[in-house]
Order: sequence, then structure tokens, then C-alpha cells
Amino acid sequence: MQLPQLAGPVSEALGLFVDAAKSAFGSSLRSIVLFGSAAEGKMRATSDVNVLVVLDALNRSQMDAFREPLRVAHAALNLQVMFVLTPELGEAAEAFANKFDDIRRRHVILHGDDVVKTLTISRDALVRRVRQVLLNQTLRLRDAYAERSLREEQAAAAIADAAGPLRAAAATILELEGSAAPDPKAALAALAAGSEHAAVLRYMSDAREKKLLEPGIAASVLFDVARLAEWMHRRAAELP
Repeated sequence: MQLPQLAGPVSEALGLFVDAAKSAFGSSLRSIVLFGSAAEGKMRATSDVNVLVVLDALNRSQMDAFREPLRVAHAALNLQVMFVLTPELGEAAEAFANKFDDIRRRHVILHGDDVVKTLTISRDALVRRVRQVLLNQTLRLRDAYAERSLREEQAAAAIADAAGPLRAAAATILELEGSAAPDPKAALAALAAGSEHAAVLRYMSDAREKKLLEPGIAASVLFDVARLAEWMHRRAAELP
């Protein structure tokens, strides 16, 4: 297991998680894939740790044996785990094409086979899914503004939550447009460059890193992030 540069406690907790998974699932365990910001070594204090666990088979006793180690890892790392059976992997990649496209770009194998690099995701699935993700983000952000913008800490949290999906969607759009897709943060900056939406990105980074913004601006930024999502959705709708 070769981890990117992560804080000692994070590496240690991930190692314990991997050992527990190997013990619980045995020969059924095909792969453990770290993805997202942790795979890039770019975790922040507010970051989740995202892991894909691929299994050839699964029974209840195996999952029961894994429950307590998983609970501990979630508490220690805010670990988010997706369990996928090997026969489901191709269908999952098509159904959640934007997510698996991001996993392909940013992943580290913690155990077993690199089942991600061989995945085939159709262009149609990517286009369809990125449009769906962006429409969903647009609707959710409008709702968040209506319900949460009177409380600055709640507005900042909504902005932070939107950053990851919007950045991943930007990387997919650039890829589909034929451009090299940099890391998701850089992709969103490249996509928005020169537009009226570029200025909101630094506030999005502040919200993601600190879970708060300067006093008095969170509501305005949240509304602007909703407009950014709407603009990205329109751009995605123009993809052939």
C-alpha cells in the first residue's frame, strides 16, 4: 500500500481500516480504492476520506464483522465507503458516470487490483450524468438559499458541500469538450475563467477549507454559487 502524503493519524487509521477489511472479507475482497482529495494528498481539516470497496461476493456475517472497524474509521476520518460487487462495477460506472470518472482521475489502490483503470464509461453516460448532477446541484442550491441563507454558518456549509460536485463536473465537462482535465479545483477555475462567475470561486475555497466566510457575505456567495451551477448546467447541455 503506497499512500500519498497524508497526516500520520490519517495514514495509520487507513492502514487499520484496510487490515480490518482484509480480515472481515477474506478472499472476497477484490480491491480497496482511495479516491478524491485524500488520493491526491490534498486533504484539509474539513475533508472526507472516500473509499471504494470492491467485493467478489458478500454475506451478512462478513459485513457484521466489519461494522465496528467501519464505525471507528468513520469517527476517526469521516470515512465514506461505497461497497460495490465486482459484477456491479461496470453498471455502477455507467449509472454514476461523473463520480466514477472522477475516481478514475484521482485514485490510489490501498489493496488488491486496480479495478478502476480498466473501467469503460461511455460518452453518452458521462454527458447524461454530468447534466443530471449539475441540474441537481442547481435545484439544491436554490433550495439551500431559500432555507439557510439567513444563518451564515448554514449558508457557508451549503457552499462547501457544493464545491466537490461542481469541481468534479467541471473536470468532466473539460474532458468532454476535448481539453485536458486538470485536478477538479483547477478544472473549475479554467471553466469559469473570463466569466462573471470566476470571482465566486475563492469564496467557495474559503468555505470548503474553513466552513465559514467573512461576516455578511455568505448569503450573497451562496446565491452566486447557485448561479454558477445553473451556468455550468447550460454549458453541459450544449455538449454533443
